[in-house]
Amino acid sequence: MSQRLEIALEAQSVTLPEGRIAVFAPRGDVDLSALGRERVQVIQGFKPDHDAFARAGYDCTVQASGEFAAAMVFLPRSKTQARGLIAEAAAMGGLVIVDGQKTDGIDSMLKAVRKRTETGAVVSKAHGKLFSFEGGDFSDWVAQDGLVGDFVTRPGVFSADKVDRGSEALIAALPKKLPKRVVDLGAGWGFLSRAILQHDSVEHLDLVEADHAALECARLNVTDPRAAFHWADANRFRPEAMAGAVITNPPFHTGRAGDPDLGRAFIKAAAGLLTPTGEIYLVANRHLPYEATLAELFRNVEELPGNSGFKILHGSKLLRGRR
Repeated sequence: MSQRLEIALEAQSVTLPEGRIAVFAPRGDVDLSALGRERVQVIQGFKPDHDAFARAGYDCTVQASGEFAAAMVFLPRSKTQARGLIAEAAAMGGLVIVDGQKTDGIDSMLKAVRKRTETGAVVSKAHGKLFSFEGGDFSDWVAQDGLVGDFVTRPGVFSADKVDRGSEALIAALPKKLPKRVVDLGAGWGFLSRAILQHDSVEHLDLVEADHAALECARLNVTDPRAAFHWADANRFRPEAMAGAVITNPPFHTGRAGDPDLGRAFIKAAAGLLTPTGEIYLVANRHLPYEATLAELFRNVEELPGNSGFKILHGSKLLRGRR
């Protein structure tokens, strides 16, 4: 991604103005050094990527603040979210640079922007494109919260338009009595959490979510005082006290590519949050091979009733020394 920016700057197809630059939604491995770290503010709500830029010394936040001479948008997968970011960048009134992969819709976005304003030269490389523009009215692209039933969601969060079928299956498979302390690992906008808190035996629930926007939705959707909210990388979260159960619908995509290692990492992280007698309940697409990872960590592993597309796995009794 940064290669396209470097090419554009070297060819002078993009000329940066003096002043601060807002950079929206860059992945943690993107090199932004060509922009000048001292004048960049990174706006990134995904905790692992946010922390990567913060460790590198960038001014990093979840909401742009101050005045900017230019903005750069790295296209996310969600078209509605991407349009919202471009609208926010355009409203700053200066140069806007847009970078994205073909798989994330950069071609259609370029066409849509050209219907509203002129664009500069296009840099094509590594299955993606970069273009720039100034001016144009994008106010109708401003992202709006949505509703799934009475749950508030936002563009770009997981399952923003409907309840995930896997989460529904997981709720149906949970026992009537849950432990006093529970962790919803990867809580999203709070669908699982609200169902967990319907169990009177639960005294405390930690909602752990890396997507800041999703967690803000969860705060609106889950108002039970037993709930505690944590914007955190699941692999780095540490609770105040160990839990009796972790309940999770783990992610399995990096971009558009499936990556079972994400789910395996969630399982290992969950084991580190549990008491020796703690349990894990998780839902997964039927093709995902999580049983072996569970068997490395738990003495008992079983499949609970799920549905045609999803399996519900239950692990209990941590193996000694494997927490």
